[in-house]
Amino acid sequence: MSNSFGSIFRITTWGESHGNSLGVVIDGCPPGIKISQGFIQKELNRRRPGQSDITTPRNESDRVHIRSGLLNEITTGMPITLEIFNQDADSSKYEDIKHKWRPGHADFTYDQKYGIRDYRGSGRASGRETAARVAAGAVAKQILALFNIEIYAFTRAIGAITAQKINRLEIEKNMVRSPDKEAAVEMIALVQQIKSQQDSIGGIVELRILNLPAGLGEPVFNKFDAAMAGAIMGLGAVKAVEIGDGFGVASALGSQNNDIFVKKGEKAGTLTNHCGGVLGGMTTGEEFILRAAVKPPASIGIEQPTLTNTLEPTTILVEGRHDPTIVPRIVPVVESMAALVVVDFLLRQKCIENFTRKGEK
Repeated sequence: MSNSFGSIFRITTWGESHGNSLGVVIDGCPPGIKISQGFIQKELNRRRPGQSDITTPRNESDRVHIRSGLLNEITTGMPITLEIFNQDADSSKYEDIKHKWRPGHADFTYDQKYGIRDYRGSGRASGRETAARVAAGAVAKQILALFNIEIYAFTRAIGAITAQKINRLEIEKNMVRSPDKEAAVEMIALVQQIKSQQDSIGGIVELRILNLPAGLGEPVFNKFDAAMAGAIMGLGAVKAVEIGDGFGVASALGSQNNDIFVKKGEKAGTLTNHCGGVLGGMTTGEEFILRAAVKPPASIGIEQPTLTNTLEPTTILVEGRHDPTIVPRIVPVVESMAALVVVDFLLRQKCIENFTRKGEK
């Protein structure tokens, strides 16, 4: 199983949803950087379960413990280990489905690949694994802050309800993380209705990155946009990604889609940003924009037909504590994956620049 991500700034996540603990090892973090445990905790609090009445009621504090790699909150260059203990796991609700495959879930594919699966809360297939990603992303964000690079995401849509206004200050003021407070009211009502029906619903998360330097990424393989799309598609609930105008470019003319270059202060920029901040696999210096389609959670309280792992027809009714939508909780996860990608590309670029300077000497 591939549990590692990144090239220079590399993370390995470990642990299961109903195991003793879960966490992440970060390798390749430069030394001498001040890392705030409080900031890591703040990011984890944004993702944790039980934070509102439209999320799973599983009550986890998700308190982070730093086991290695820091001395007096300063990175040493050694691997950083972050651990989070599970405190409110209840595996009893999963006994009835241990031999059944949930429709829309990775139960089937885990069994096909490994011949065994951790049915307790889905093991590594659980969204709980993303807590480790958020912890690592919080470290990456603190590195990016040194370069004035900002990353934020928000709920663009839940079901058919779409945010029409984008006010960054509104995102953390409502439980669905919508930048449009009027749309947030409708989104919350929709999720509560779906929850009362024991069903689930998906949506769209939009990601934005500010102050990226131009030239991050590679022109052939390891394109910045390809790596970012792969990172976000690597989240279990994400089924589609678009960058910039995305699928809209298919019906556009070149004269409409081309971003015209202009001088902005002492730098070059573009009048528009249809490309979403990437040309030829490399960043333009404009805002990076990505949207991700998030599917409805597979675990629902409606009886459905399925098969057992011995291919016997049966029915399944998933009990336990599950989110009616994971869109609001995946927002900080999307930000974290983006931060990991940017840090990795930034460190690669610094290596190139250092090598070039040495060559000039």
